[in-house]
Amino acid sequence: MDISSLEARYLDSCKRQEALPNPAILSGFLKAKLQKSRHELCSLEVFLDHLKEADFPPLLDVFAAIDLSEIDAVDILHESSCVLSGENVLSLMRAVKQKLRVADLQDLLFGKEFLSSIVLSGTQLPNQFHCKVGGNRAFGIRRFKSELHDIARDLSRGGLTCQVLNLRSSHIQKLNMIGKFMQLCTLNLDFSTSLTSFGEDCFTCMPNLTQLSMCETRVTNLWTTSAALSKLPSLLELRFQNCLCCNDTGPCPASSSEKANFLVCDKSGSRQVDGYPYTGSPTINSGNPTFQNSGTEETFGNLFPFNDLIMTRELQSTTEDSSDDSEVDFSSHQWRKSLELLSNVYPVLNGQPDLRNEVSLGTLWTRDEEVSFASAFNSRHTSASALKKYISHHPSPICFEKHYREYLVASLPHLEVLDNLPIKEIEREMAKIIFTQYNEYLPYKRQQKESVVSILQNREMGASSIHLQKSPKLKRPYPPGKSQYFFSRSLCAAKVGSSAWPLIYPVSKFSSMSREESKKFRPRQFEYHPSNSYLMVFGTLEGELVVINHENGKLVGYIPSRGAMNSVLGLCWLKKYPFKLIAGSDNGSLKLYDVHHMPSTVTGIYCSSGTVTFDDFEQLTSVHVNSTDEQFLASGYSKNVALYDINSGRRLQVFTDMHREHINVVKFANHSPYIFATSSFDQDVKMWDLRQKPVRPCYTASSSRGNVMVCFSPDDHYLLVSAVDNEVKQLLAVDGRLNMKFEIASTGSAQNYTRSYYMNGRDYIISGSCDEHVVRICCAQTGRRLRDISLEGRGSGNSMFVQSLRGDPFRDFHMSVLAAYMHPSSKSEIIKVNLLASNDHAKEYSFSQCSRPYYGMGG
Repeated sequence: MDISSLEARYLDSCKRQEALPNPAILSGFLKAKLQKSRHELCSLEVFLDHLKEADFPPLLDVFAAIDLSEIDAVDILHESSCVLSGENVLSLMRAVKQKLRVADLQDLLFGKEFLSSIVLSGTQLPNQFHCKVGGNRAFGIRRFKSELHDIARDLSRGGLTCQVLNLRSSHIQKLNMIGKFMQLCTLNLDFSTSLTSFGEDCFTCMPNLTQLSMCETRVTNLWTTSAALSKLPSLLELRFQNCLCCNDTGPCPASSSEKANFLVCDKSGSRQVDGYPYTGSPTINSGNPTFQNSGTEETFGNLFPFNDLIMTRELQSTTEDSSDDSEVDFSSHQWRKSLELLSNVYPVLNGQPDLRNEVSLGTLWTRDEEVSFASAFNSRHTSASALKKYISHHPSPICFEKHYREYLVASLPHLEVLDNLPIKEIEREMAKIIFTQYNEYLPYKRQQKESVVSILQNREMGASSIHLQKSPKLKRPYPPGKSQYFFSRSLCAAKVGSSAWPLIYPVSKFSSMSREESKKFRPRQFEYHPSNSYLMVFGTLEGELVVINHENGKLVGYIPSRGAMNSVLGLCWLKKYPFKLIAGSDNGSLKLYDVHHMPSTVTGIYCSSGTVTFDDFEQLTSVHVNSTDEQFLASGYSKNVALYDINSGRRLQVFTDMHREHINVVKFANHSPYIFATSSFDQDVKMWDLRQKPVRPCYTASSSRGNVMVCFSPDDHYLLVSAVDNEVKQLLAVDGRLNMKFEIASTGSAQNYTRSYYMNGRDYIISGSCDEHVVRICCAQTGRRLRDISLEGRGSGNSMFVQSLRGDPFRDFHMSVLAAYMHPSSKSEIIKVNLLASNDHAKEYSFSQCSRPYYGMGG
């Protein structure tokens, strides 16, 4: 069918539908005829912002015959924001089938500006918002959001046949494009300020995707991001920030040009997409980098030492609002990175940078690393004096992660261009070195992934090594002398390495033993049982005490709150008497409870049977029992610590003025009943011995910020100290010398209270902070990062942050996190994290694996 026949079909369809022909569509036919007469590629452009709802039926009729026509390609574009029925737009794209080349959906289906105008100015709702519930506009908005979510889900699951998909400024929170996008070559998600994460299989059906752009998104997690992107076998060009003079993902022309003016932007917005000319909205907003002052907080540019190029960039921010619980979000967000990172500024090779508009916030190399790399680079390419500068804008938060570029370069070996900068072999080699220096590829120093079946087979063969030794021709699968934990660690490495998305699920909602009652609690503190693998206790903000079986979710014991609301802040199990525990509230109340005397249902009746009451300790924050279950300590918002006798119920002594400011945490050693440590906001951690009448500490170790907590390693060899804003250190318990400082980036917040604990015995540490939604896992012996676990609430308005956390003492690579929500109406909950199972694939999880106490010797 020639173009004229196709046009005639359109006019005839308009006549039958009693709709006026659209001049823009007729203009598209005319342009296609001109292309055909010049023997050029014949394409039909359809601009959505020129369409009305009445134009869709005739167009759908035309596209039904598009496969038999002379049209080579169809581009569905738009130039400005518009609101159309999402179902009609999706039907239009699907009708084109294999000839769909460009699908430009930026700021369309998820109309942020349109929704904002409705909410803020009360603009009249269009037809699709009208509802029969008394003209309820809010209900109409909710229904429209639900419709958009269904359309986005249909799009992501059904797929498209286009080669270029532009979803700029979309409001998808979690990208989960599991449909077929077999021909997709270019995907643009720039300025999707709600996008925070990727589904595990979101890129598995894009075998031909070569270009991906995600500037100014909210993606932060290097581990899940690289794992998702590694499933794109053809990906060559990637960016999370853009060079000012570049409209696409390719290498910046300035990187190989000697021209001095790199700030000139191609304002035409035209580019080539697989040989096809495509004219669309430019990807980059031009502008000069500035050192902006906004109130008391400054926004800095960014200086990057990438190859022979140094990049500066602007930090863009937007306001935050709440959203619904879907994967599609309709709010914009504010994200801010740490001004503390200014301490990482270093001199440029040919002189000190001008800090008025250049600050290092990206790849953070040491001076020696930078000089070594520059020397190697200069010997092959150019001199240090020939370094070029170009401007990078619109960074995503992931760009501010330490060694961000090196991590992605090492993780994506086929990538050729990152952030408009070509990746050269010398940089690729350096990236591998830096990656292995600061990160663990797999737990326990395993260098390559193994199958679980192979490990089990080799374990069985190793168990019968006596038979192998009899035959000189047979070799043992593993060398002799391996520790008893060798195979268990190998199994852990295989399982942890199989997925970057661990199994995460809440355990704060528990049913009673009779399953007749259920209640949602608001936990404030929790503790695993030290000897029973299934027990956990937590106290609530309302003053309740709850003992649960965290394996099956059943309630074991419950104590209601007495009188006024008093949060339970201190909890500690006894070891020799496994069904007894000490609980302390912020009103100073201290009690010993026996689980056997607790009711196993939620009841308002307080039972004092089996309860021992101790003298109050005002403004209590922590309690801890010694190793013999004879005494316990209490601390709080004071400089004092109280010692109690458990058997008699008496307070034995109050040690006064142990610190210059209040004491956050007091902890006994795990094996000595006399040794304990205190941590305070006066920046000191002190070790004490009860046998020496604690007047003077055994030693004092200081942090640069106030100390939030301290704990002993399971074998008492180390002290793990956590100070405000991610200052985490491991000290030798014997004398307080620094053993390891964990390199965790600061946020610049004086209220970012950090807590850290051990996991897998003393092999790993887990760390989280109350201003962040991430748990970091580091090897306790090398300091290398294993991975970060992002805690994602339902809907971006429900961002989660870490209030407390504990490693499971019986299960390797299991932990629980007390997570609170940013949204004021949301409740805190305990989140269980299992790094040995996949969050996206696990349909049902069983804790039937072997439970055992574990005290390894380090990663």
